[in-house]
Amino acid sequence: MKILFVEYPACSTCQKARKWLDAHEISYESRHIKDQRPTAEELSAWHKKSGLDIKRFFNTSGLRYKELGLKDKLPGMTPEETYALLATDGMLVKRPVLVTEHAVLTGFKEADWEKALLHG
Repeated sequence: MKILFVEYPACSTCQKARKWLDAHEISYESRHIKDQRPTAEELSAWHKKSGLDIKRFFNTSGLRYKELGLKDKLPGMTPEETYALLATDGMLVKRPVLVTEHAVLTGFKEADWEKALLHG
């Protein structure tokens, strides 16, 4: 399976992650999160594969997250409702998202990426 790197190119964290992938000569398929939003089905599969709390898939520092008052709404939502909501706007999704054969990571923490990609 090819590695999928879901990014917003203007995001400084995404730029750091891309540089890291390139420096380690890791090949990946890049996908612009606004132009090709993740589908609810993809988000569901990624969430299950990741083992992360669903909140980790939200860009909690983003304007849209705050505008929608999601901090208070998320706890009462079903997983299906959260996937559907995330699928409506790529800017709601924590980025970058890295999807490998065995892992799904949100955000960029170098140690986690090293573990998943170099020592996995």
